[in-house]
This record gives sequence, C-alpha cells and structure tokens, in this order.
Amino acid sequence: MAFMEWTEDLRLGIESIDTQHKKLIDLINALDTAIAAGYGNEALGKVLGGLLDYTIEHFSYEEHLLERCDYPSYPSHKAEHDSLTEKVEFLSHVFEQGQSVNTDQIMQFLKIWLQEHILDIDKRYVPFVKEKSGQLSQY
Repeated sequence: MAFMEWTEDLRLGIESIDTQHKKLIDLINALDTAIAAGYGNEALGKVLGGLLDYTIEHFSYEEHLLERCDYPSYPSHKAEHDSLTEKVEFLSHVFEQGQSVNTDQIMQFLKIWLQEHILDIDKRYVPFVKEKSGQLSQY
C-alpha cells in the first residue's frame, strides 16, 4: 500500500490541477519508498529535490491561474505555497549536507500539509476559478 493515496475527496474538478496533485502524491510516495529502501542522505536529497522542483512548478502553474482569475485570496494562497517551498528547500539542504533528520516526521508533515492544503485552501478557489474559467483560453 502506498504511503499516500489519491482519494476522490482530494479531487477539485479542475483536470490540470488534479493531475498535478496526483503527481505530487506520486513523488511523496517515491520519497517514502526511497526512505524505506534505506537510500543514503545524498540519494534522498536528490529525490526530495525532485519533489521540490515539481512542487515549485505546480505552485507556479496554480498561482498563474489564480492571478489570471483575479482570485481575491491569491496573496494568502501564495504565502502558503511560499512557506512550504521554504521548508522543503531547507529539508533538501539538510539531506544534501548529510545531517540526520526524522524521516517519519518529514513524511507525515508532507502528507498532512498536502491533504489539508488541497481539502481546505485549494477547495476555496474552485468555485471562483470554475466561474471565471470560461473567460480563460487554457486550463
């Protein structure tokens, strides 16, 4: 069984975002697999770096969409993204430096953060984006 499963309650109904969220879950599961396999800190740092890179890509996509829709809560939404990015950058740096960390805590943090972010923060913008989506040429 995977560490984190995609469930229907995580579905926003915006296909591009749902696809990206599924990929984030896959990357979290890849990190969990790497930890369980006993990869060294350097290898874990690379896996975490890949997760970080895709997270930044996803956040950029989502933020661009929210800006184009003039989403009124965009500043606070972006602040949530920035906060997670900073934490994952720090963790990636820690792994690359070979420092020991509590991987169970990291994995639980990532899982809980992503679930809560999607179920609370992201779900808030769905009605707004769907209303505005007819005016957008993509997404």
